Amino acid sequence: MSQAQYIKKNDAKIAVKEQLPTESSQLELKDMRVKFPMREGRFVHAVNGVDLVLAKGESLGVVGESGCGKSVTFSSVMRLIKSPPAIIEGEILFEGRDILKMSKREIQKIRGKDITMIFQEPMTSLNPVMRIGKQITETILLHENISEREAAIRARELFKMVDMPDAENRLWCYPHQLSGGLRQRVMIAMALACTPQILLADEPTTALDVTIQAQILELLSRLQEKTKMSIVMITHDLGIIAEITTRVAVFYAGRIVEQAPTAELFLQPAHPYTIGLLGCIPTIKTTARRLYLIEGNIPDPASLPGGCPFHPRCRFAKDICKQEEPTKREFAPQHFVACHFAEDVS
Repeated sequence: MSQAQYIKKNDAKIAVKEQLPTESSQLELKDMRVKFPMREGRFVHAVNGVDLVLAKGESLGVVGESGCGKSVTFSSVMRLIKSPPAIIEGEILFEGRDILKMSKREIQKIRGKDITMIFQEPMTSLNPVMRIGKQITETILLHENISEREAAIRARELFKMVDMPDAENRLWCYPHQLSGGLRQRVMIAMALACTPQILLADEPTTALDVTIQAQILELLSRLQEKTKMSIVMITHDLGIIAEITTRVAVFYAGRIVEQAPTAELFLQPAHPYTIGLLGCIPTIKTTARRLYLIEGNIPDPASLPGGCPFHPRCRFAKDICKQEEPTKREFAPQHFVACHFAEDVS
């Protein structure tokens, strides 16, 4: 792998992308909270005080179990969560401007041009009764002041950029005529149509087999190096995190419980939840009949436990964990953790 280093974890070599130099921040989330109203004045607390900075050209991994708030957080960045009824609080700063305070017209200029998103299942994101080429040219015409002919030429160039086989003829296909891997390439082409500064990829390889998954990840890495865009890779797969990211934020119950450079996180995880996730990864040295299992389930976001939200599942929990929520602190340089006993469990 180009620009990669290898670390040892459980006697297995794991390739981890090197930390790339970054400049000033592009996107910053400050005490971001998202809740959905229920009956009798109750709320579902999906995101609970997220603080996060994305630097220019950075590749950030966001990892955690399903239901931990990853997708809701970044769908809110795109203003795809309808508010109201949802209540979104805090700040989402893009180049210093708060996205939450932008008008509908202002956010439409940013969404799809400066910040774009690739979703988990491309078949539900593409119009099933419109040809692929038409869908891409519409995206280009919406944000660029060019003719339809120029947009069509740009669409063909994008297909070649994402290594679409038989690019010229694929533009005339409908979504159902393409395989899952080709549909995902279409989604990447649409996301890159207006040369975005930030690409949010929400589990873009989940529905693909491992061979196609590897091709998509290699494509994203190559496109990032070429365009210098920032990538947020949202996933539950730590193998993908190791492959494509330079820094990782671990989500649990709508919070970031640990944040560190990728190599540091794999070498020295500090939060019991992160340790548990890494313990679930099989290696060539694994001899146990069953993999490590984190007992229990993610807490109900409508009824979160007091203290540390992970304490009901944590084997290291003590009385203070049940009573007092840990604050984020610096465990090591650029390595932050929200745990009372990180030094004892790491």
